[in-house]
Amino acid sequence: MTSLLVTGIGELVTWDDEQPVRRDAALVVEHGKVAWVGDRAAAPTADAVRDVAGAAVIPGFVDSHTHLVFAGDRSAEFEARMSGRSYEAGGIRTTVAATRAATDEQLTANVARHVAAMRAQGTTTLEIKSGYGLTVHDEARSLAIAQQATPETTYLGAHVVPEGSEVAEYVDLVTGPMLEACAPHARWVDVFCEDGAFGADEARAVLTAGQTAGLVPRVHANQLGHGPGVQVAAEVGAAAADHCTYLDDADVAALADAGVVAGLLPGVEFSTRSPYPDARRLFDAGVTIALATDCNPGSSYTSSMPFCIALAVREMGMTPLEALWSATQGGAMSLQRTDVGHLRVGAKADLVVLDAPSHVHLAYRPGVPLVAQVL
Repeated sequence: MTSLLVTGIGELVTWDDEQPVRRDAALVVEHGKVAWVGDRAAAPTADAVRDVAGAAVIPGFVDSHTHLVFAGDRSAEFEARMSGRSYEAGGIRTTVAATRAATDEQLTANVARHVAAMRAQGTTTLEIKSGYGLTVHDEARSLAIAQQATPETTYLGAHVVPEGSEVAEYVDLVTGPMLEACAPHARWVDVFCEDGAFGADEARAVLTAGQTAGLVPRVHANQLGHGPGVQVAAEVGAAAADHCTYLDDADVAALADAGVVAGLLPGVEFSTRSPYPDARRLFDAGVTIALATDCNPGSSYTSSMPFCIALAVREMGMTPLEALWSATQGGAMSLQRTDVGHLRVGAKADLVVLDAPSHVHLAYRPGVPLVAQVL
């Protein structure tokens, strides 16, 4: 079989500039790519036909921020936090200890389990960070394991400063031997620029060293409070500044002016009882938004993009269509990908068939497993 006609589509979301959402539509897939999109009545013939009987079809979700290479469990921390304790970055060190103690086989199996759960919920492209190793060996093996699951791997040696290390000493390691070992397995470089992690000067040093090694910068920015992360991201030309929970007017302007994608991670706010970012403010300023899960065992242990869409609509001022765009096309822009996140002609044929007539049901029916098929 070289071509497949998907027909009977009640609502087709393509993100085409002229007609981003079609009714009573069809599309043709050839050699794994979208070859034709149009009205059902005008569909050409193909080697095989799949009729989805009025269901909605959307692009596969693009999850542009995850931390899947880890071991251990932090449910006790979550329970304590829900009882009144605020989230602090120190909890990361608990996962670091468990991850260092795990075998390659255990870490690989855990990544595969989470990727399978994501795929079942419609995620077809994802990014995976290191950051729970914090030694040369453990960071390099984390990225090698992540690389088996996705080409979108991010070197996050600068997650936190490990126990017993000084900041300057550890930054030298991150920008020197650790970077040398990790760069062959990574596309991106990231840094947690927050109080309790790395300041502006350290973040610049990590990101510029990564750029020199051929990696593209991303930043964990402004999650725990107002800080320099967004400004550093704009200064170095980062692809994305993720979290963006606490922004002032200068931060919003910097994101818009520099073309840095704002990665919003509502699972974090849900799991930490932090204030949700104001997506409407960012949209109105012309900032591109990506929605992602931030799947990790400490602050956002969810692999569900539909759940994040529902939170974005309910809590962050997005419309259902804006939230879907941010979870697909926005995520692709965060990863600087033009072949995913949409279903225009030439795109990878990553299709999600919903057990619903419209994309609106993703927010309208939160928690319901609406992904019927992933093609």
